[in-house]
Amino acid sequence: MGSTKTSRLTLLAILTALSLALGFINIPTPTGFLTLIDVGIFFTAFYLGSRSGAIVGGLSAFLLDFLLGYPQYMIFSLIAHGMQGYFAGWNGSRRALGVILAGLIMIAIYILAALILGFGWGAALASVWGNFCQNTLGLALGASFCRAFDKVFPRK
Repeated sequence: MGSTKTSRLTLLAILTALSLALGFINIPTPTGFLTLIDVGIFFTAFYLGSRSGAIVGGLSAFLLDFLLGYPQYMIFSLIAHGMQGYFAGWNGSRRALGVILAGLIMIAIYILAALILGFGWGAALASVWGNFCQNTLGLALGASFCRAFDKVFPRK
């Protein structure tokens, strides 16, 4: 039983590190940049479920903000991407609702973050399009990688 828990923890650590590495890939936009961190979050949520998606999402985003020099966003990213991973991991008939909630909650938390940090409504609203694009790109690529990975390593 201990080896199963150790294997699971090791797998989550590897997926967190891979998601973090994807976060260092930046796509410039007029209002900042997009990262590919959401690809790892959606992949993990689709392949392993809500709990794993929440862990990988929250930890990888938290660490990315720390390493990129945005400590003011660390807690917001932990919550936003943790919840994104959790809801994206819903299965069955709840999958579509979970994916929609994953995107909406992530965007809403970053709007709230901009307001709490004192950047104002202009900055908060300017972040919506970039966060939407990052979420959508992450969803498309994460789902594609999950399908491909599932063919090579089918779940039991």
